[in-house]
Order: sequence, then structure tokens, then C-alpha cells
Amino acid sequence: MSKIEFTAEQRELMVQKIQTYFEDELDQDLGQFDAEFLLDFFASNIGAHFYNRGLHDARAIFEARIETIDEDIYGIEKDIRY
Repeated sequence: MSKIEFTAEQRELMVQKIQTYFEDELDQDLGQFDAEFLLDFFASNIGAHFYNRGLHDARAIFEARIETIDEDIYGIEKDIRY
């Protein structure tokens, strides 16, 4: 799997969310560097699990749609009398 890249704005938003979580839930002030380090840790060590789950969910949607299309195609099939 190739590395997932985010824009600077997306990365900054994620860092801010981490900082807010630490402040609100843990009553700890987490600096910019520490939040970025934590983000990188989760991205490299846990991110693949979320990525794979997203692929699994997308595959399930795709398979359900294919099944519906298959049913629709059989639904328009014409009877052939011999």
C-alpha cells in the first residue's frame, strides 16, 4: 500500500482535532509537534486497518449494486418459446 498523503490544511485540521481531544477529554495540553507525532504514529501503525475497512465496506456496496444490476438484466430478458 502506498503512503496516503493529505494536504497541509487537512493535516492541520487533524492535528487540531487531536489537540482538542486531549484538552477536552484528558485535560492535557498537547503541543503542535506532539500532536503531529501522534498523528504520524496512528497513520503508520493503525491507519491501514481503517483503510482496509473502508475498502471492505466499498466492496460490499459494489457487490450489492452488481447483484441489483444482475437482477434488473434478468428482469428484462425476453421469453423464448421453442
